[in-house]
Amino acid sequence: MDVLDRIKQQVEGHPVLIYMKGTPQLPQCGFSSRTVEALKSLEVEFAYVNVLSDPDIFQNLPRFADWPTFPQVYVDGELIGGCDITLEMHASGDLQKMAAEAVEKKS
Repeated sequence: MDVLDRIKQQVEGHPVLIYMKGTPQLPQCGFSSRTVEALKSLEVEFAYVNVLSDPDIFQNLPRFADWPTFPQVYVDGELIGGCDITLEMHASGDLQKMAAEAVEKKS
């Protein structure tokens, strides 16, 4: 399977997904750590992909999303953004609402 197809399948297959450096239990950069903490506080299930363990995704995700940095957060198949945008949306309550609706829609 082509890597862009694999990314598309991952994005569409999970209501909330973060592409990050490391894992939620052991983030490998500060931006990924702060973003995953925001997602954990939502108390909704989310999936993750460790881009450091998959060089194809690491190289091609910026092209797929037209977003050059990591982490990247997707909700309901749409790119929300990176750390700063995710934290802003978390602070405003918008992220909680979007994530809850996406999870409910998939169940």
